[in-house]
Amino acid sequence: MRLFPSAGCDWLVVGLGNPGGEYQNTRHNAGFMAVDRIADALGVRITKIKYKALCATANYRGQKLLLLKPETFMNASGLAVEAAAHFYKIPPERVLVLFDDISLPVGKIRVRKSGSAGGHNGIKSIIAMLHSEDFPRVKIGVGAKPHPDYDLADWVLSRFTNDEMKTLKTVSENVTGAVELILSGAPDKAMNRYNS
Repeated sequence: MRLFPSAGCDWLVVGLGNPGGEYQNTRHNAGFMAVDRIADALGVRITKIKYKALCATANYRGQKLLLLKPETFMNASGLAVEAAAHFYKIPPERVLVLFDDISLPVGKIRVRKSGSAGGHNGIKSIIAMLHSEDFPRVKIGVGAKPHPDYDLADWVLSRFTNDEMKTLKTVSENVTGAVELILSGAPDKAMNRYNS
């Protein structure tokens, strides 16, 4: 029996992160946090296991969404994304990815319609598996390393401070707003409104 027996999905909305309690509220899990908030807004919980991921289906203005949190760890995120996209025959331009960006300060987001991996291993994996860079994404600022010698892996796996977590609550509203515009076919409007 199929987990989702209905005909198909219009969009795949993916939050990137690492599974497991030890990674909760870390900078690298900003995508997980964002897609969880979107799920809350849509009245669903991302708890079903399929496509090497936790997932949930939701409806937004007549469109069926598959919300996805890969369980593959960040560097292999593309395995889960490709599995779900292949099953539902979702083209790259309808795969929306939410992820952390150390080049943006906490509190800032940036919307892009396509682009390179920019050094992000999760995006690199998705590009490799989809054979395309042409998927929209929302970058969520997690702040730069405190100094150049700071180990990058240690930084992205560090937890947000209490003040940063408060800031992220405001950010989540902007991420949700940007996602709604992208799903409504207005990515340029999302970029104009939310890119700083």
